[in-house]
Amino acid sequence: MLRKSLIAVAGIALLGPVHAAEPEKAAAALGLLKSIDEGFVHVFEKVAPAVVVIEAIKTADDEERDASVLDFFFRNGDERGAPGEKSDAKSEPRTWKLPAPQSRSEGSGFITRADGFILTNNHVIADAEKLSVRLKDGRTFPAKVIGSDDKTDIAVIRIDARDLPAVEWGDSDALRIGQLVCAIGTPFNQDFSFTVGWVSGKGRTNLLGPGSPTILYEDYIQTDAFINPGNSGGPLFDVDGRIIGMNTLINGIGRGLAFAIPSAMLQEVAQQLIARGKVQRPWLGIRMQTLGDDNSLRDHVTGIDRGVVVYTVEADSPAYRSDLRAADVIVAVDGTKVATAHDLQKEILRRKIGQAIQLTVWRRGAIVKIPVTTGELPEEITRVANVQPPSAPSADAEALGLKLKDADGGAQVVEIVPETPAARAEILAGDVITAVETQAVATAGACAKSIESSLREKRAKSVLLNIDRKGKRTFAVLKVSQ
Repeated sequence: MLRKSLIAVAGIALLGPVHAAEPEKAAAALGLLKSIDEGFVHVFEKVAPAVVVIEAIKTADDEERDASVLDFFFRNGDERGAPGEKSDAKSEPRTWKLPAPQSRSEGSGFITRADGFILTNNHVIADAEKLSVRLKDGRTFPAKVIGSDDKTDIAVIRIDARDLPAVEWGDSDALRIGQLVCAIGTPFNQDFSFTVGWVSGKGRTNLLGPGSPTILYEDYIQTDAFINPGNSGGPLFDVDGRIIGMNTLINGIGRGLAFAIPSAMLQEVAQQLIARGKVQRPWLGIRMQTLGDDNSLRDHVTGIDRGVVVYTVEADSPAYRSDLRAADVIVAVDGTKVATAHDLQKEILRRKIGQAIQLTVWRRGAIVKIPVTTGELPEEITRVANVQPPSAPSADAEALGLKLKDADGGAQVVEIVPETPAARAEILAGDVITAVETQAVATAGACAKSIESSLREKRAKSVLLNIDRKGKRTFAVLKVSQ
């Protein structure tokens, strides 16, 4: 209904302005406005019964405190002992232990199955000691967590109820920029608030920044529908009332910048959480970045302009057990080209755990094929420390800020001189330099000589160092001049 009304209004707009002297056209326009009005009401009434308000209560342990209750609280020396008792003796103020205060927050969610399964954001229910769910009809139920996934900020909870109204899923992959979308949530404790906006963008990533300690899987829908604190976990849906996303992030209040997890990801993660309480994912074990996002490699990568730079190979990972190296540029997975880190992440997630794949990699001007077998993403990334304690250096390259000594597999950095190229390259004491410009070095002397020859003979302004850092493979670009 709403979709047809909007199309009709667009047609009227093309006919030109409506004047009072044209009563038939004015009546037609008014009728269309009323149809749009009814359309919005209809879509709200269709979706709202499946939307819930989630109340999370947690104990604020860090705020637990002692309270010194002073004598003036107890007039006439009454220390609130047995009823009616008074003391003539002068006593010290008594210290009372107050119960730890509790914090209460509200978020949103929506029912995905008639037997009580509800989808929301992980950050809505994280660390909650008690969860309750309030339905549109006023009923309230205690809820329990079925499973949560901090890497996508998705959680599934359940209430003990049957025959509940459940949402209808839409296809987020088919969603187009410019489509009208609606949201229902609990902003600032205003239950079941309804807002409307447009799809402003798709495939948004890196919203939390590269410094986030959590490996994130981002593929957000951007909308300008008004989303505020309390909307988290609520549905984003099209004019047919089909869920195409879950509202998750905002960039400030009232800026028209809100982001929703797409329905395709929601359904995939929810199915795993309901089935086994956790999400299993394939992984390679690398930290990566889109080639064009880092200018430090510009002088070292020639002949290609698109691909994904391997910044770090995690210790004891599938990539670590392969020939993949830091500073490699991945350009394809099983023949499918990848231009961005997001492209590569999506390709890997399409594979199964334990599946053999072939990476096409650019390495120092040559294209190489590297086989890797995917593993299962662990809950905690293994950190292997294999660096020996520093001792007196046997070789140095102090002009660049490096003090080196021989080590197993290369040259160990003993000390970094402040305010030097090595310090600016964020090389760390304890790092083991394993190669210079991808050429392996076995000793501190060989490393220093290789760095010197690379800079002198090639007249380069920077040199690429492959590094083993506590069991992880990474790299640094040592720039001679800024």
